[in-house]
Amino acid sequence: MSAPARAGRGVVVYRWAEDTRLPAAGARLALGRTLAHLGVEEETREDAQLVVSELVANASEHACGPYEVRLQRILSEWVCEVEDGDPELPQLPQLPLNPLFSPEEGSRGGGLDSLLSLLGERGRGLQVVHQLTGGGWGFCRTRETKVAWFVVGAVAP
Repeated sequence: MSAPARAGRGVVVYRWAEDTRLPAAGARLALGRTLAHLGVEEETREDAQLVVSELVANASEHACGPYEVRLQRILSEWVCEVEDGDPELPQLPQLPLNPLFSPEEGSRGGGLDSLLSLLGERGRGLQVVHQLTGGGWGFCRTRETKVAWFVVGAVAP
């Protein structure tokens, strides 16, 4: 999925460094408070908090700082961005929108076991991101950084 147009850098919701203790929890809390202040409904906030937690954990584990979570309005949607100091985009597995449903068979696939075997030991967090955003997420690169982004409250196409 391509990145949304970047009109500006948005409002910084949370910053952390390599030595920050529990950055995913801090980002979850900060984003939740910001979205509540903006009047975003609770279920949408909770989904966004899970997504930001996964993206912050990935950035903390796989990339260098500085790190930043931003929120910006693009047209009628809120877009959350998690930026880190590594410009390299990750290699992503192919993520079906609903791996538990088999369109060829018109029925449920192999369930959780099939999903886990598809993703192996790593990558489950990105599947969570994919499901909770209805596919409305991705990565983009600047000259010196990488941004993971997702649409808050995206609906499946």
